[in-house]
Amino acid sequence: MAVYLVVLQLGAAVLSLTFVLVTGFKSLLGLGPAIYLAAAALSALPAGRSMDRFGRVPVIAIGFLLGSAGCAITAAGTHWVSTVAVIVGFILIGVSGAVTLLIRTAAGDMYPPERRARGISLVLFGAVFGAILGPAVFGPLFSGKDVAASTLTLPWLAAAGLSLVACALVLAVRPDTKVIAEQIAAGTQTDEPTNAAPLSEIVRRPGVIPAMLAALASFAVMVSVMNLTGYVVVDHYHHSQGSVFPIVGAHVLGMYALVLVIGKVIDRIGRGTALVAGLIVMAVSCAGFLWVTSVPMTAVLLFGLGLGWNLSFVAATAQLADATRASERGKLLGLNDLLAGLTGATLALLGGVALNVLGVASLAIGATLLAAAPALLVFQLRTAGARA
Repeated sequence: MAVYLVVLQLGAAVLSLTFVLVTGFKSLLGLGPAIYLAAAALSALPAGRSMDRFGRVPVIAIGFLLGSAGCAITAAGTHWVSTVAVIVGFILIGVSGAVTLLIRTAAGDMYPPERRARGISLVLFGAVFGAILGPAVFGPLFSGKDVAASTLTLPWLAAAGLSLVACALVLAVRPDTKVIAEQIAAGTQTDEPTNAAPLSEIVRRPGVIPAMLAALASFAVMVSVMNLTGYVVVDHYHHSQGSVFPIVGAHVLGMYALVLVIGKVIDRIGRGTALVAGLIVMAVSCAGFLWVTSVPMTAVLLFGLGLGWNLSFVAATAQLADATRASERGKLLGLNDLLAGLTGATLALLGGVALNVLGVASLAIGATLLAAAPALLVFQLRTAGARA
C-alpha cells in the first residue's frame, strides 16, 4: 500500500496534464483520468473473480506488473509525444489500479467481523507512508521545470520502477490471505453453505445495497475531484506544477492518516452511521472550492475530501465483507469497483468539460450535490430498514 500510493499520487497529480500536454486537447482534459478510471472499472470484476479462484497474491502481483508496464509506456509517450502510447499506458495503469485497490479484499480476509473495520484500517495505514514519500520522490523531479510533456518522462519512469518494488513485496506474502479467511470461517460454527452464491443473490443480502451506494458515490466523487484538482491548481489558479504534490499529499493523508482511529470508530458506531457521515464530510469539502484558491487551503479541502472518503469507504468495505464468504468477497468488491469506477470515469470526463466551459464553480457544485444526495438516500434506506 505504501509503494502503491506513491505511484497513485503521480497519477492524481498529472494524469490530466499529461493528456493535455501530449494531445493538445485542452477541452478534453478530463479524458485522461476517464480512460484510467474506465479501464480500472472494467477490470475490477474480472480481477475480483480471479482472486476468489486463484488467490489474492498472484492477481495483485500481476496488477503491479501491468502498472509498471503502463507507467513505462506513458513515459515513452511523453518523450516522443505519442497520443497512442499515452492512452495505452493509461489503460494499463487503470487495470493495475483496479487490482491493487482490491488489496482491501485481502485485508478483510484476515479478521473476524467484529474487528474487520479496524483490521482493514491496519492494512490501509501503510498508505500513510506513501503519502509522505510521494512528494519527496516526485517533488524534486518537477522542481524548477517548465510545464511540458518532456518534464513528465522521468517521473513516469520512476513510477514504473516503484511498481516493480511493490510487486516483489506482494510476492513475499505468506500465506495467501484467502487461506486465512477460509481458516477463520472453518473455526466458526455455522450451517451456511460453503459454495459461492451468485451475485444476484449476494446483492440482496441486508446492508449490501446501502454499502454499495455509499461506496460508489464516495469513490466516484473522490477520484474525479482528485484527478481534476491538479489541472485546476496549475491552469486556473496559476500555481506551479510542483505545488500540486503537497496538495495531493495532503489528500492522501486525509484518506489514510487517521485510518486506525476511523476503523475503531466504525466498529463502535456502526457501518451505516459512518457511511452517511463520510459522505457529508466529502460534500462540505467539495463546496469549499467555491471560495478557496490558495495552495494551503486547497490542501485542507483535499484533506477533508480524503477523510470523508476514508470514513465512508472503509465502512462500506467492512459491510460488504461482513455480507460475504471468502469465496464471494472478491467478486462483490469487484462489482462494487466496476460500478464506482465507471461512475468516476463519467464524472471526470463531464467534470473536465464543465471545468473548461463553466469554471471551477461548476465542479464544486456538482461534486457537492453528488456526495450529499446519496448520503440522504442511504439515511432513508437505513431508516426504512430499521422500521421494517
